[in-house]
Amino acid sequence: MECDVCGRAMWRWPTLPTERDEEIWSCSWCHASTHVGGDWFEVARPPYLPVEMRWETAVADGLPLDVSHAFGIFDRTLCGIQQVGMSPSEYGWLPQRGNACGACREAAGVIDDRWPQAMKGEDARVSVARRL
Repeated sequence: MECDVCGRAMWRWPTLPTERDEEIWSCSWCHASTHVGGDWFEVARPPYLPVEMRWETAVADGLPLDVSHAFGIFDRTLCGIQQVGMSPSEYGWLPQRGNACGACREAAGVIDDRWPQAMKGEDARVSVARRL
């Protein structure tokens, strides 16, 4: 699948068969995601979110408690740390905080810059509803 934001190839997340029958695709360049299938949409494309609203704090045994890392995609932090059992927390990652990882902050800025201005509008990404 081609990313509608940057035009690069997307990566399909491995999923277990479920009732919803949904595929999740992510772009490793701009981190846009696309959901295909599911209960409500055939194609759902979440809109752009600014850096301070886009990422969750990563949690895993072995991550230092005094540094806040952003959970990216592919089970890694934005700065590239991968730990067994890492997941996003229920809390947003705030790059402006003093304990935010500097490398995660830099990566978040680079990723944000990869989104064309035209794709940063609330209605820029088009979702296609299932026809009944």
